[in-house]
Amino acid sequence: MTDAWDVARQAARDAAVELRPLTAIHDADRINDVIVDTWGGQRLDREVIRALAASGNVPWGAFADGALIGFVLGWAGVDDDGLHVHSHMLAALPTRRHAGVGYALKLAQRAQALDQGITVMRWTFDPLVARNAWFNLGKLGAVVDGFARAFYGEMADAINAGERSDRFMIAWDLRRDPGPWAGTVPDDARTVLRADADGADVAHPETDGAPEGPVVFLEIPREYHELRATDPDLGRRWRDAVADAADACLDRGMLGVAFARDRSAYVFAEGDRPA
Repeated sequence: MTDAWDVARQAARDAAVELRPLTAIHDADRINDVIVDTWGGQRLDREVIRALAASGNVPWGAFADGALIGFVLGWAGVDDDGLHVHSHMLAALPTRRHAGVGYALKLAQRAQALDQGITVMRWTFDPLVARNAWFNLGKLGAVVDGFARAFYGEMADAINAGERSDRFMIAWDLRRDPGPWAGTVPDDARTVLRADADGADVAHPETDGAPEGPVVFLEIPREYHELRATDPDLGRRWRDAVADAADACLDRGMLGVAFARDRSAYVFAEGDRPA
C-alpha cells in the first residue's frame, strides 16, 4: 500500500489546495460558512465541531489563498464488524467543485484513520446522484453494502427538502489503494433497472426482472435533480424504482462495487464486504 499521507498530499497539490486539521474554535465558523454555501439553511453547533476535534475526530480542511474552501468531518463508530470511521460530511464551495478538492479531503480522512489503527470507513449517500456514485465507487473504490429508505426522515436543507431521504450505505477498505473495482462484467449481465428514453426528452425507469447471475447493472438518471425539478412525479417514480431494485440486489447478498459512467449505472456483484 502506498503511504496514505503521500497520496493525500499529492491529491491536494493536484487540486491546488493545502490540507490542514481544523482544531480551533473559530474553525467551526469556517466550517459552517461552507455548509451554508453548500446546502443552505443548515448549520452544526460550534460545540459539537469543537468536541469532535478534542476527542480525536479531527475535521480536515482544504485551504486556498488562506481561506477554507472545503472540509470533511466524521467520528469513530462501532457496529457488529467492529471499529470504523463514520464520515458524516464532505463539502467544497460550489465554485471549487469537480476540481479534486473533495478527493483530497477524503484521502486526508483516510490517512488519519489509518494512523489511528482504523481500516474501514463508512458513510451514506443518495443513490440517485450519479456524480457522487462515481466519486464513491469509481474514484475511491468503496462498495455499497446497505440501503435504507427515508434514512434521515424529513430534511429541510435546500437540496433535500421535499425529497425522501433514501441512502446507500458505503464501506471503504482503507488498506487498499484508492481506485475502481478490478472485476469484469460478463457480456450477458442483466440490467435490472433501465433508463428508457423511448424517444422522450427524459428517461423513465423500466424494470427488467430480478437480479440473476454474478453481476447486474442498475441504471439511474444522469442528472436526477434536473429531472426532479422538471417532473417531480417522474422523480418519485425513479426514487421508488431504484429503492426496489437496490433492495432486490442487496437481499441477494450482492454489493454495489462500481459505477459505469458511460451508461450511468451501478454494477452490483457477488462478493464479500470489507472487514
